[in-house]
Amino acid sequence: MLPTKWLRRRRPASGRSAGKSGECAERHAEDYLIARGLRLRERNYRCKGGEIDLIMADGSTCVFVEVRYRKQQRFGSPAETVDWGKQSKLRRAAEHFLQASGLTDKLPCRFDVISIAGDRSIEWIKNAF
Repeated sequence: MLPTKWLRRRRPASGRSAGKSGECAERHAEDYLIARGLRLRERNYRCKGGEIDLIMADGSTCVFVEVRYRKQQRFGSPAETVDWGKQSKLRRAAEHFLQASGLTDKLPCRFDVISIAGDRSIEWIKNAF
C-alpha cells in the first residue's frame, strides 16, 4: 500500500475547491460571531504547531475558534470531526499565539467550535474542549 503522502487528493464534485468553501464558511462564522458581540483579533493564525481559523475576543476572554463545514451530514456533524489530534494542534497553536503576543497568564481563554452544515445552519459550541 502506498504512503498517504503519495496519494492524489480528489477535488470536490462541485465546481468549487475545498479551500474556497472553507474560506466562505470561515467568513460566515466570523459574521455570525461578530453579530453576537465578539470582536475579531486575528484570522487564520498559522505557526509550526498548527492553524487557528479565528481568534476572537469575548469581553476579556480570548476565544480560539475552529470552523468546520460539511456539505452533507451523512457521516456525522462537522463538529464531530474535531478529534483529539485536531484539539492537540489547536492547543499548540494557541500557546504559540499567546507567547508570541506576550499574553501568557494575562487573560482567560477558551476553545469554541463553529459547525456549519450544507444548508448554512450554524451550531456554536462554546468551551468545546
